[in-house]
Amino acid sequence: MMMDDDKDPAVDAGTDNTPATDATPEIPETQEAPSTEIEAKDPEEVKETAEAAAADAAAPAEDTAAEEGSIVIGTDEDVKSTAKVIRKESTKVAVVLTEEVKEEGVEIDEADQSGATGEAHDDFNWNMTARSAASRYSAEERTAMEKQYEDSMTNISESEIMSAKVSSIIDGDVILDLNYKSDGLLPLSEFRDQAELQVGDTVEVYVEQQEDEKGQLVLSRRKAKLLRAWDRIRDSYANGTVINGKVISKTKGGLIADCGGLETFLPGSQIDIKPIVDYDAYVGKTMEFKVVKINETIKNAVVSHKALIESDLAEQREAIIASLERGQVLEGIVKNITDFGAFLDLGGVDGLLYITDISWGRINHPSDVLELNQKVNVAVLDFDENKKRISLGLKQLQKHPWEVLDETIGEGSTVEGKVVNIEDYGAFLEIQPGVEGLVHVSEVSWSNQPINAREYFTVGETKSAKVVTIDREDRKMSLSIKQLATDPWERIRENFDLESVHTGKVKNLTPYGVFVELDEGIGGMIHISDLSWTKRFGHPSEFTKVGADIQVMVLEVDEENRKMSLGHKQLEENPWETFENVFPEGSYHEATVLRKDDRGAIVQMPYGLEAYAPIKLMRKEDGTIADVDETLTVKVIEFDRDSKRLTVSHSRYVNDIRKEAKDQVYKEQAEERDNTRKVLKKTSASIERSTLGDLSAFEQLREQLSNNDDEK
Repeated sequence: MMMDDDKDPAVDAGTDNTPATDATPEIPETQEAPSTEIEAKDPEEVKETAEAAAADAAAPAEDTAAEEGSIVIGTDEDVKSTAKVIRKESTKVAVVLTEEVKEEGVEIDEADQSGATGEAHDDFNWNMTARSAASRYSAEERTAMEKQYEDSMTNISESEIMSAKVSSIIDGDVILDLNYKSDGLLPLSEFRDQAELQVGDTVEVYVEQQEDEKGQLVLSRRKAKLLRAWDRIRDSYANGTVINGKVISKTKGGLIADCGGLETFLPGSQIDIKPIVDYDAYVGKTMEFKVVKINETIKNAVVSHKALIESDLAEQREAIIASLERGQVLEGIVKNITDFGAFLDLGGVDGLLYITDISWGRINHPSDVLELNQKVNVAVLDFDENKKRISLGLKQLQKHPWEVLDETIGEGSTVEGKVVNIEDYGAFLEIQPGVEGLVHVSEVSWSNQPINAREYFTVGETKSAKVVTIDREDRKMSLSIKQLATDPWERIRENFDLESVHTGKVKNLTPYGVFVELDEGIGGMIHISDLSWTKRFGHPSEFTKVGADIQVMVLEVDEENRKMSLGHKQLEENPWETFENVFPEGSYHEATVLRKDDRGAIVQMPYGLEAYAPIKLMRKEDGTIADVDETLTVKVIEFDRDSKRLTVSHSRYVNDIRKEAKDQVYKEQAEERDNTRKVLKKTSASIERSTLGDLSAFEQLREQLSNNDDEK
C-alpha cells in the first residue's frame, strides 16, 4: 500500500506513457468512443458517481480484483478515497483515477481527466460507473467482503511493540509496512545498530500514536529497543539468563555497559574473579553479563561478568573440593596478596596461604617471598567442604629447620643470629630460617642494672651469643650475650674495694636513685639521700642526667646478689658535725625561699644548707605567705643531726620580735613608775616638815601626781 505522497512516477505521468495518437485505432463514427473524462459540470452528479465508486470498491468483483489490483477507499466522509489501477499482467500502466470527495464540492485532478485509449484497454468497460458496479453485489456479499478486508488488517494499539517490514528506503527515511491501513515512516538514523538494513527486513517498532494531526502513524524504533532491552534485563535478573553488552566508558568504581541500548553499571569487583587494576583495557569490548540488581523506578540495572565466570567454575570447584585430601600437593597461581597472607587460584577454587605458613623463618610481609601471578606448589593443610575454605602451606613442603640443624650447635657453642623480634623480656635471634633462640634481658649484661630490651636491641641487627640451653625436641634454645665475656664480679673486691673512689657514667635515673656503670658489667646505685649533705632533691634528675660522668665512693658490695651501693656526698666531709654549733635551736638566720608547695617550703640557709619550714610557719607580719626567692629571717626550731634535718620558722621569729618589743616597753614603764614613787616620797617628806604652810605648792604637787597617773 502506498501513501498519497509516494505516487508512482509512471502513474503520475498519466497520458504521457500512452502510445502516440496515430497508433490508436480509429473509432467508427457510429460507435460511441469510451472515455475516461469526468464531466464535472453538475457537482451533484459527480458526487453520486464517487459514492457509487466507493461502494463498488468495498465489494469488488472477483474477476476484476484479480486482474486490476486493489482499491482501498476509506468509509468516513471526511477521509480521502483513492482508487489505483495497477498494471494488468505486466502491461503498461494506463490510467490512475483519483477522486477526492468533500462536502463542500468536488476537486478533480487534471491528469485524471485526460482520457486514454489504446488496444491495451479495449477490454475495459468504460461505460461502467461506480454505482452500476456496486449494484452487482448483494448486501450479504458486501458485508462478507468488508469483514474479510478488516480481518486481513493488523490490529494496532498504542504503547505496544509491533513487528514491521521494511518496504522501502528513500532519502534517509525508512518506510515500514505493519499490514495496517497506512505505512509508518522513520528516519534511517534510528537504525544505526543495523548498518546493513535492507528492504524486506523485519524490525520491531513502538506504536506511539495510531494517527497524529496529519493522520499519520507515529512509531519509535528507539523506544522499542529500550523496552525490549529492559525486558531482557528483567528476565536475566529473574531467571539468570545471559545478556550481551558493550562497555562504552569507565566511571568511578567500575564500567558503563550498553546492553541493547540501555546503559547498565558494571562494578569493578564484578568484572572478573581476580582484582582488576586497568579498567581502560575493557572499554570497547563486548561481554556477557548477568543482572544482579535492578531498579524498576528509574529503569537502572547492575550487571556482573564475574557471576558468569563463577557459575562456569562452580562444577569445577565442586569437583576439586571433592577430590581434596590433607597433605595433597597442588599447583596454584598467586592472585592476591594481603598483610595476613596470599590467595591462590587452584584452577577454579581459591585457597588461602597464611603468612605463618609461607616460610619457616619470620617474614614481615608475604610480598617478601611471593609476587602476583607466580606459580607455586602448595600443600593442602585443611579444608571445609561446606564453607568452601581451603588452607594451604608452602613451608610444609620442606623439612623443618630444626630437623636439619647442624649437630655441632650445642650448649656452650657460640652462634650468630639476626634480631627478628623484640619483647619486654628479651629478644629472639634467628640462627637460621626457622631456628630461633631467646636472649633474656638478664643475659644481656653482668650488671644487675635493669636492661630495656627495646633500647638495647634493634630488629635486623646481628648479634653473637652463647648457647645456654638447647632442646631439639621442643625446638627451643636460650642464648646469652654476657657469657661471651668473663664475669667481672669474680674479682670485684680487687677492683672495687670499700671506700674506693671511681668515676662512672650515669645509665639510668629512678625516683629513688641513680644507676652508675663503673665498668663493663659492673655498676651500682646511688641512693637519692647520698647525693648531697646539704640539699634535698625531689628527683635525681634535679642533680644529674643520663650519660653524665659522676664521681662515686664504694659504700657496700654484695657479691652474692651482685649489688653495689655507691655514694656521692661521701666524697666531702660531713658538715652536719659543725652545723650543730652554727644552727642551734632558737638561733636566727637569713634564709631565701627556694621552692614551696601546699604543705611547706624549702629555704636555703647559710653555707648552702637547706631547711624545711611548714607553710603555716612562713606567714609574715602582714598575714601573707612568703614567696619564692624572697629573703627573710627565720628561727631554727628543730635540728636533727642523725636525720640531717633542719626545721625553721619565720612566724616564730616574728612572734619573738613582738614579745621582745613588748617586754622592752613594760620594762621602761616599770622604771618610770619607780622614779615617780621616789619623787612622790621625797616631796611628801618636805611638805610635812613645812607644816603645810604653802597650800599653793601642795596644790601643784597634787596636780603633778595626777598627770603622772594619767600617763601611766
